[in-house]
Amino acid sequence: MDFLRWLFEAQIPVGGSVLVLREVLGNIFGLTSALGGMRRKVWAWPIGIAGNLLLLTVFLGNLFGAASPATLWGQAGRQIMFISVAAYGWYRWRQSLQSGPQGRAVVPGWASPKARIAMVVAMFAGTAALTPVFDSMGSYPPVWADAWTFMGSLLATYGMARGWTEFWLIWVAVDIVGVPLLFSAGYFASAFMYLFYGFFTLAGFFVWWRADRREGHPLKPTAEPATVGALS
Repeated sequence: MDFLRWLFEAQIPVGGSVLVLREVLGNIFGLTSALGGMRRKVWAWPIGIAGNLLLLTVFLGNLFGAASPATLWGQAGRQIMFISVAAYGWYRWRQSLQSGPQGRAVVPGWASPKARIAMVVAMFAGTAALTPVFDSMGSYPPVWADAWTFMGSLLATYGMARGWTEFWLIWVAVDIVGVPLLFSAGYFASAFMYLFYGFFTLAGFFVWWRADRREGHPLKPTAEPATVGALS
């Protein structure tokens, strides 16, 4: 109990403000998970889930005593989404680990053109549908940016679970919108980490692209159903 109390109350002084320790730790776990994902290691998923649990308590704002008063429902909700999709990715990568080269659980591939179209449609349609929902819940403005980061995170995590190289580019689209939103809302640790992620995800894209070509699947799309429902 003492450890949990310390974890929830601990803060790091920075200038005239403070950072919530849970926010810093959650982002460190997230970065470690991303590094594992780049190397296609199964342990990336449980490490990511631990980070998601920490960040969930942060983005719910005053409910858990965050330093910032802003509650970002999209950011909080996507932590729950991350945990759910990560459980699927963890299971999928563990199942394919035996056939993965050099101890890696997935061979990178490309989504089919139909799946790419479905992801684009899902991104914009989901953002439009969630914006009024998050707005009614009092999410920090601009609310569409919160909805955009939620949908992009969902699609990127699913794409990683499927082994699609394009998932890195979806993260870039999330970071472009998410970084200004987090700075504006006062979540500085997460904002700086997202800024770093922007460069990291570009590097990850080229790492997976080279792995795809090296391991015998040059630009060969992965067959997927044509419906948006195939992404859920």
